[in-house]
Amino acid sequence: MKILTIIPARCGSKAIKEKNIVDLCGKPLIAYSIEQALALKSSGLVDEVLVSTDCEKIANIAKEYKASVPFLRPENISGDKAKSIEFYLHALEYYENRDIYFDAVLLLQPTSPLRSIELLKNSLDIFIKSNRDSLISVYKEEYINDLVMYKSVSSCELKALNPLHNKGVRRQDHGSTFVRNGAIYITKTQYIKKEHQIISDEPLFIEMSKSDSINIDTQEDLEIIRRILCK
Repeated sequence: MKILTIIPARCGSKAIKEKNIVDLCGKPLIAYSIEQALALKSSGLVDEVLVSTDCEKIANIAKEYKASVPFLRPENISGDKAKSIEFYLHALEYYENRDIYFDAVLLLQPTSPLRSIELLKNSLDIFIKSNRDSLISVYKEEYINDLVMYKSVSSCELKALNPLHNKGVRRQDHGSTFVRNGAIYITKTQYIKKEHQIISDEPLFIEMSKSDSINIDTQEDLEIIRRILCK
């Protein structure tokens, strides 16, 4: 199976300035995902490592770490309202225009640096041996579910999502759920192009620990990751 790895890294970020290239233990955040992807390529598990960005600064850093950056992503698919499927299709079209075709796409978001190489290899092995359209990484959540969730109906009033929220259902009885953590997405190219979606209705999954599932979105997330990695 021929696999394209895409590492998306657009310019804009609000909570953390230049988030995708912020310093993390002496190197830019995006470098962790690039190094993981290149390790997979060296093992023959993926065929190309592409950084899809609209930013010249990010592109130059990605090239320093030996990723492929053959284009800058167009502005119309790079803003806050742009959907991920748009840069998937843009990247695939770029390669297909050059008679290069991929069977699947592995997406590695720079904001999930704690995924391991072994986990990535296992993910690819599970996906390649299956006949499913997609695989996602998740963590198991033992507490949070709709029994403890509410939505706001006014400035001071809530409405329960589950009618059993106050019926004394024990945590042990409601069971665990799995939460998508954004670290790994693998999708067949045929499914991407046909459905214009990244995750199928019944995806395969690979489980990560909750502590390794931190997705850097805020300054607090970044500081937690620094305490883990900068030893």
